[in-house]
Amino acid sequence: MSNRIESFEKFWPYYLGQHRRPVCRGLHYVGTTVALVWLVGAAITLQPLLILPTILSGYFFAWVGHFFVEKNRPATFTYPLWSLRADFRMYGKFVTGRLGRDADFREQCGRRVA
Repeated sequence: MSNRIESFEKFWPYYLGQHRRPVCRGLHYVGTTVALVWLVGAAITLQPLLILPTILSGYFFAWVGHFFVEKNRPATFTYPLWSLRADFRMYGKFVTGRLGRDADFREQCGRRVA
């Protein structure tokens, strides 16, 4: 019997639980922002080699958050595509101010909102 998570909607609360500390989430936001800047730069300049710093910057900040702040194993190692999707979902909810209203976030990160 496998313990693998079978759907993204079941993965989402697990992902949030791996990002309980605000500093870890902040490092993810920095990494995602820097990666997006590199990606836009690659598209504008038509330099595909700029994809490399896109990937490196995104993972660097996120993994620092996991190894040194959360002290857990990045979900990317087990669920690479769902982790990428969840990272952008978390980033989008943060940027739009909706992360704190997410029921899964409140439950996983200990924030109870009436």
